[in-house]
Amino acid sequence: MKQFQGRVITPGTVTAEAVVTTQGFNTLASLQMALQFGDKEVKCGDQNNAELHGKPLIGRALCLPQTIGSTTGGLVLYCACAMHKNPACMLFSGHIDSLAAAGAVLADVWVDGVSMPVIDSLGEEFLAYVKDGMTITVKDGGIVEVA
Repeated sequence: MKQFQGRVITPGTVTAEAVVTTQGFNTLASLQMALQFGDKEVKCGDQNNAELHGKPLIGRALCLPQTIGSTTGGLVLYCACAMHKNPACMLFSGHIDSLAAAGAVLADVWVDGVSMPVIDSLGEEFLAYVKDGMTITVKDGGIVEVA
């Protein structure tokens, strides 16, 4: 097991299975099918992200460097939380962008019954270490354990 320290964007604790991308995560392209057409497994729909395409995202620890794409990204993330179709947590190796941060914070404040811890600044070593299927535990204070 290895431990990483990051910055808390939205608080919470969770244990979930990792799903990892070293590419930017396009929130709209990845979640659109689930939000518009009822994909209950919330499989990543972004054909440009070979690491995630077709993999379930709901309830997973999404490990990524950054989000990319449309300015609707924050709203899409908020809607995924409101519809209970969100990842268990989002773990950024670098700094979170303002759109993803806005969506996560709005969901944390406005959506009852949904907790999606978001931690950023975990470092490049985090993204190099974590692999699909590993168990991620997010603890208070931005501590992320990978086993």
